[in-house]
Amino acid sequence: LFLSGLVVLMYPKFTDYQYRREVAETKQIFMQHVESSSDDGEESESDNLTEKLYQELVRRNTELYEEHQKDLKDPFSYQQPDIDLSQYGISDNIIGFLKIDRMGIELPIYLGANQKNMAKGAVHLTETSYPVGGDNTNCVIAAHRGYSRTAMFRDIEELQIGDEIEIQNFREKLIYKVAEIRVISPTDINELLIQPGRDLVTLITCHPYRHNYQRYVVFCERVSG
Repeated sequence: LFLSGLVVLMYPKFTDYQYRREVAETKQIFMQHVESSSDDGEESESDNLTEKLYQELVRRNTELYEEHQKDLKDPFSYQQPDIDLSQYGISDNIIGFLKIDRMGIELPIYLGANQKNMAKGAVHLTETSYPVGGDNTNCVIAAHRGYSRTAMFRDIEELQIGDEIEIQNFREKLIYKVAEIRVISPTDINELLIQPGRDLVTLITCHPYRHNYQRYVVFCERVSG
């Protein structure tokens, strides 16, 4: 009985350790692509692909702003991404990594809010800005409020105004600070719209913890990167 109880107590720590190790390995591969694209010297095919992807995402962000995100719906309704990153040399459709020291987490950011992706990390919501920064952008990133293997956004209520979050995309690291926190209903889509002149990352998850009838939303504004 003692051993059984010990296994039950230690299992969450073991799965969290395994998850963190897998994320670290995935990020190492991702960063190899980033570093190979930023090396000095002659322009390589990787450089060309990275620049093409960056310009395409900037174009799409501009289009989202100009068209007032006309197709934006409930954040968790998006199942498929609208761009294939493998065409640009990036595997697994990972657009970047989200690191939040206050919560003690680092998560890969996948394109497409389907259950498969949400089981692996955070997800970028289609019809919101891509995480490349710039005025008139609001990149909305969702994650589970805890998952069987790791915490994910379980401890999001620990975030405080002024806390930093990091976004490492395929090109650079962007730093944001928590600017505002709100609790909204799933139908309050206007709360997630791009705000003119601002460079935002918005974190969103289900609320209250273990329930799904509200959304906990953290607005973060760019400070450097």
